[in-house]
Formats: sequence, structure tokens, C-alpha cells
Amino acid sequence: MAFMEGVSGALGIGIPVLWFLLSFLASIPASWLWRFMPNVQARHFYAFVSGAVLSHCAFGASSNLYFMLPILVSYATMVLNRRKCGVISAGFAFGYLIYCHVTFMSGDAWKKGGIDSTGSMMVLTLKVTSAAFNYQDGLIEDENELREAQKKYRLDKLPSFIAYLGYCFNCGTHLVGPVFELRDYMDWSENKGLWDPAAEKRPPSPYGEALYQLFLTTPEYLEWGYWHRVLYQYLCGFSARWKYYFIWAFSEAAVKISGFGFSGGTKDAPSEEPKAKWSRSHNVDIRNVELATSAAEIPKYWNIHVSVWLRHYVYERLIVKGKRPGFRQLLATQVVSAVWHGLYTGYFLFFVNSALMIAGARAIPKNNLLAVNVGSLFGFFYSAFVLNTTVMGFLVLYFNDTIAVYKTVYFTGTLLPVVILVFGKFVKPPKAGQKVKKEA
Repeated sequence: MAFMEGVSGALGIGIPVLWFLLSFLASIPASWLWRFMPNVQARHFYAFVSGAVLSHCAFGASSNLYFMLPILVSYATMVLNRRKCGVISAGFAFGYLIYCHVTFMSGDAWKKGGIDSTGSMMVLTLKVTSAAFNYQDGLIEDENELREAQKKYRLDKLPSFIAYLGYCFNCGTHLVGPVFELRDYMDWSENKGLWDPAAEKRPPSPYGEALYQLFLTTPEYLEWGYWHRVLYQYLCGFSARWKYYFIWAFSEAAVKISGFGFSGGTKDAPSEEPKAKWSRSHNVDIRNVELATSAAEIPKYWNIHVSVWLRHYVYERLIVKGKRPGFRQLLATQVVSAVWHGLYTGYFLFFVNSALMIAGARAIPKNNLLAVNVGSLFGFFYSAFVLNTTVMGFLVLYFNDTIAVYKTVYFTGTLLPVVILVFGKFVKPPKAGQKVKKEA
């Protein structure tokens, strides 16, 4: 438990969130082990038990009780009232999901940095609803009344309860999806259809495709080497920022010409006459953004007035009196910034990454010999690398596109700040005072 506390503290997340991440990663080997089950019943049982165990680890002991209610109601309606089981299951499952949304989203767990099972319940809702409708469709004898999807996925026979549990809890999809059809699950478990080993075209090995899905995507620039792709993303981010520089230059001129941009006077020396300052309209410092040696300083020079607003009305108001601000305040501020920009998933992924980027920059040692000699160079590389490989989410906007682009550089823009945070948590550099004393 001490190890878990150390890792969660280094990442700035709660232990429940860390458990979810570990469970999510464990779903890959858990899904692989399914392939070694000796028969169909063992496959169903393993899918159910492994998914339930991962759910228990990710969300706590009570999570499976919440999941079982829509599962039981849906299966019961298929047994007792086949003609209306789809409508009844959908009504109950979505009503129950709304109840969970209201209950968990307003609960103490989210306020304390915890996590709940609502996301998995969303996946499960779609599963039980589609299964019930497909079983209801099995009563329709005239195929002319069915759409192509209904013909493909309808169920003539009700699966066993253990098979239904395996479908609902299947370890590879239970936590975050994707959603799939009961008919496909049954064919997969029973080696039928696409998965029939006796078929003329045997199912291919999944290992290469799994590795491909984890680390690669298909744009033409994948033919380039890793650093070539990083440079390409850097140029995309760099080019995209210039449209903002252009717009802000004109808006700054407009504010200045109105007179509102005046912000007082300053003296270079006490004896000199004060010089007029026009910084009120200043919204970006291009040199300090593009040549930043500390990513933590970038918000001071980019979209300056929005950054000031976020600091005054979000960040500072989240700080508990008597305590130092931490990653939670930073992350909350960046999330508010994402909401302000819009509800595209790419915004959220970028601003969460920017919180990690800033936290990582703050964790870089600044008081040892290495930091003094190469700190500025490393700081520049770190800032440019992380900013421009994660800002792609801001540019492509959509979740699948953002993840696809992040995969082309193996998520290194996200992983580098995390590595620095973990390293800084467990490896403490010598204090500046200790070093001076030793040299003396």
C-alpha cells in the first residue's frame, strides 16, 4: 500500500484512480489468457470472473452489485416477456443509468479525486439493451420486416445465464468498452463464423494486430522514422500557433489605438522620466513561448489574459488556506480551460496533458550541477517536445483522431512528464545548501 501511495502521489492522482488504471492495463493480459480456456463453458466462466475481478479492483467491492441489477432485470425480461423484452430492458437500463449518473456524479468520490463505475455502466447499458432487442427480433419470422442489422444480430435462442454473464463482463471490454453484439460474442466463444478454425480462411493471429493497435496508426507519415514524425508534429503545432499570433497582433493594435491598452508608466532609472507602458493589450510573448526553457512558464506568455483569469478565478480559489497548491488545482484549472474552449475530446486530452507537462517541468531538478549546466537546454527540449506532441489533440479535436496521432509517437509526450514526476518523487537531488557547505 505504501508503494501505491508513493506512485499515486507522484502522479498527483488518488489511489482509486491508480487502481482503475492498473486494472485497465491488466485487461490486456487477462484477455490474452481467455484464449487458453479448454471449452466454451470455461470461456464464459472465465470472461465473467476475470471481468468481475477487474471491476472489483477498479471500482471497489460494491461495483459488481450495481452491475448485476440491470443484468438480472434484462435476462429476466428475456425469459418472462420475450415480445417486449427489448423495450422493457431499454427503459430500465437507461433509467438506472441516469440514476447512477446523478448519484455518482454528485457524490463525494469525485470531489475527493476518486472514480466510480458510471463509465462501465454506460457500456453495460448498451450491451443489455442490444441483447434484449436482438432476442425480441428473433420472434419475427418475416425477414422482409427486418433491417440488415436485425437480420445479422437477431437471436433465435436465449443463451445460458453464464454465457450472458460472460458477455456482460467480458474482461477486454467491461471497463471502457467497446460495445459489441451478443451474437458476435457467442460465435467467438463457440469458434463459429469468423472465428471458425476449420473455415477456408482461418482467423489470423491477433498478436501483431494488438501491438499495432497499441502503438501505430495508418497515415502516410508512418513510413518516416520516430524523430521525423516528432519534427512533423512540432511543425504542425508551430504553424498552428502563428494564426493566433496574427490574430492577437491585430487585436492588440485595436486595443492600443482605442487608448484602453495603456497601463501606466515605468522608469528605467529613478532620475528618468517615466515611459508609457501598453502591456494591458499584450496577449502573447512569442519568443518566450517558442523558446521557453520551462514549460511551467508558458501560461505566463500564451493567451496571457485568459491565463490570468484562470489563475485568479480557478487556480487560486481552489487552494486550501495554509496548504501549498498541487497537481489537483493545476489539473482542475486546465479542465476548466478545456471546457471553456469547447467540448471536443481533443481539448480535454490536450489540457490534461498540459497539466502533466507543467507539473513535470516543476519537478525537474534545478539545484544540482547537471541542472545548472544543461538545465536550460533540457528545459527547452522538454517544453518544445511535450507541448507540440500533445497539442495535436487541440488541432484534430476528436478522440479517435487524437489517440491515433498520439500513438504515432508512442504516447511519449504524455509519458515523459510522468517519468519525470515519478523519478522526482523517489530520487531526491542534493539540496543547494548542502552542496555549498560541502564545497566550502
